[in-house]
Amino acid sequence: MKIVLTDAKTVTQGDLSLAPLEEFGEVIVNGITPYDKIAETVRDADMIICNKTPLNAETLRYADHLRYIGLFATGYNNIDTAYCREHGITVCNAGSYSTDAVCQNTFALILECLNRTGDYNRFVHDGGWKNSKTFSPFVYPLNEISGKTLGIIGYGTIGKAVGRVAEAFNMRVLKLRRHDEADSSFVDLDTLLKESDIVTVHCPLNDGSYRLIDGKAIAKMKDGAIFINTARGGVMDENAVADALKSGKLAYAGIDVLDTEPMAQDCPLCGIENCIITPHISWAPMETRVRLMGIVCDNIRGFLNGEPKNVVN
Repeated sequence: MKIVLTDAKTVTQGDLSLAPLEEFGEVIVNGITPYDKIAETVRDADMIICNKTPLNAETLRYADHLRYIGLFATGYNNIDTAYCREHGITVCNAGSYSTDAVCQNTFALILECLNRTGDYNRFVHDGGWKNSKTFSPFVYPLNEISGKTLGIIGYGTIGKAVGRVAEAFNMRVLKLRRHDEADSSFVDLDTLLKESDIVTVHCPLNDGSYRLIDGKAIAKMKDGAIFINTARGGVMDENAVADALKSGKLAYAGIDVLDTEPMAQDCPLCGIENCIITPHISWAPMETRVRLMGIVCDNIRGFLNGEPKNVVN
């Protein structure tokens, strides 16, 4: 069994062992495979394990032995699942491994917007407190999280975890209605945007969610609202978010994902003072990646035993 990793550096930079995969065969590790090298790299693979490598008709054209693709991720929009299904290739993702981690970073971003901890830390280390006339200088505005309304777009496993934490903070929680839920906390998108102090996105990227948060959606939000995106960059229109931050329509944004990753040189959100950006690390705590490796190995074990798990095609 030849197992090819195409983008191992997206999962480990030496801190997470890849040895558990050796249980299943010969493991060939590639740090990051350029797009024009993918087809040749996976030519002889029986299995491909990847995170964000694009696997489609072009990049898989030589992979005659390929029968399995395992993802170091929940999202699988980088995989042409229809092509894989037509060619007898099973694709399995790693669902629910990052729920706690993404929830944690969601609130890290929200609390940073409300508490300005990073700004106050810089103020102190730059000598601001030493030179203050008061014991408690109110340099940056502070706001309580209690009593705020949180609108959750995407009420799956992560969205539900975020909702539970929000309720512990004494927040009112609104969820985007997908079906005919009887619970009054499920509302339509317009209501969610209009009534939420903070809007957070936890939906997958698909035709229905692409550019969901655009200029028209932002215009329906409260003046001074906060927008959080730890889902996928394509869910938002970066230019519209940037314009809203500059105008003050949005007070803050907390962003962990972008259209182009790593960040494009001309990203419109870069350098905006009231935009907090983390480099797609919501999923990346060590404990989370150890859990991820366990799920990936369990998926392979299930496939080899004729009982595949987490199949997405």
